[in-house]
Amino acid sequence: MTHLEQLISEYYNWTGFLVKQNVKVGRRGEGGWDMELDVVAYHPHDGRLVHVEASLDAHSWERREERYAKKFSVGEKYILKEVFTWLPATTAIERVAIFPSAPVGRTHIAGARLRSVDSFVKEVRDKILTGKVMAKDAIPEQYPLLRTMQLTLLGYHRRLD
Repeated sequence: MTHLEQLISEYYNWTGFLVKQNVKVGRRGEGGWDMELDVVAYHPHDGRLVHVEASLDAHSWERREERYAKKFSVGEKYILKEVFTWLPATTAIERVAIFPSAPVGRTHIAGARLRSVDSFVKEVRDKILTGKVMAKDAIPEQYPLLRTMQLTLLGYHRRLD
């Protein structure tokens, strides 16, 4: 798992989602799997089901479109059958793709909402900044990347401005 995938998993979990990461789906009879999904998250209170694929690759947009169309298609096929099996088969799955950059005017790829790493990290940072310094309200230790961000953004005893 990459740091980016770990950060995505921690963030979704910290914000109330049930998270599965690097989950293999579609067991093949001859061995192996159809695909590994990066992050699949379900929020039990608002019913949101999100499939996130993240990459720091430098492929062309055409190549990415092809690869991620397959990833999200496989996700649609297996998420409700093998990952969150208790959800109704009609549950909508939000698709999110996170890449190093998202060119101006390009908002989607392979039917997924396109986000840049920077925009995702900004969302995480902004959420952390709504909290308190670590000594008063530490992010739980099960989220080491978020906790490190809290320490660097807010400080331990004094807010860092």
